[in-house]
Amino acid sequence: MSSELFTLLAEIEREKGISKDVILEALEGALISAYRRNFGASQNTGVRIEESGDIKIYAQKTVVEKVEHPDDEISLEEAKLISKRKKLGDIVEFEVTPAAFGRIAAQTARQVVLQRIREAEREKVYDEFSEKTNKIVNAVVRRVDRRNVILEVGDMESVLMPNEQMNNDRYSPGTRLKVYVVDVANSPRGVHMVVSRSHPGLVRRLFELEVPEITTEVIEVKGLTREAGSRTKIAVKSNNTDVDAVGTCIGPRGIRVQKVIDELNGEKIDIIKYSDDPKEFVTNALSPAKVQGVEVDEENKVCRVKVMSDQLSLAIGKEGQNARLAARLTNWKIDISAVE
Repeated sequence: MSSELFTLLAEIEREKGISKDVILEALEGALISAYRRNFGASQNTGVRIEESGDIKIYAQKTVVEKVEHPDDEISLEEAKLISKRKKLGDIVEFEVTPAAFGRIAAQTARQVVLQRIREAEREKVYDEFSEKTNKIVNAVVRRVDRRNVILEVGDMESVLMPNEQMNNDRYSPGTRLKVYVVDVANSPRGVHMVVSRSHPGLVRRLFELEVPEITTEVIEVKGLTREAGSRTKIAVKSNNTDVDAVGTCIGPRGIRVQKVIDELNGEKIDIIKYSDDPKEFVTNALSPAKVQGVEVDEENKVCRVKVMSDQLSLAIGKEGQNARLAARLTNWKIDISAVE
């Protein structure tokens, strides 16, 4: 092996940002392992990579008064023949580099360098995308593999699993969409990004994009529940008495909420005014139904709601969806009955 190794390491350090010392440290460990594996050495060994690129293996023995383990120990008398300065406890090195070790060393060096490059590139991707956890990213549909949708997100590929998809989405190659990053994991197999179109966080982040008052905390999202592709209920509160939370989220002529609806392919969105009063909050949460009255059972955490008979089906919703989402949003069990 020639000095080209150090030239290569300097180039990798400059282009990939991987420290030459880090690679050399890993290379030394790999070379010792390769030596022991191929030549069955049992003694303590060390490796030295010289500036010329030459790699030398050394057996290391400890200077002792009486040798009990010849592979690892050398007597003080023998050590003195090598160097008069040697004393008990010192380490004496003997070069034991096999003639055939050059080819093995070259292969090992190549493997270590390639592995370190892969690891560094994986770390770079992980650092970039881990910052996007719990945020929205833009994605492009590349292909559909059975029920899985393969997405291109920046410079990496991600899989939109069936349980993270919306039933009203149409995933065709080239389609651009926004996805919510649930998690980013780094493993020996590479960086894995879990993305979703069904996660409630997607709706929350979409509103943050369209309603700057949420980002500046003038308006606070107090709760959000969702049945993806069908309906979302979001409870908002204004921290400024001069700002109408619901109206601000809807926007002039409904333009703000409509942009969110468009991104979700027509998913219905109910924007609810939050209240600390459970009667008022439950009444608002059952929108668009009109509520006649609410009785609160604090002990059992139940709100008994009265509506006019013509409002009953609206309050309950198709297959119980409206009442179900209202209960999730308010964290109250809701019993609905009709009055004439």
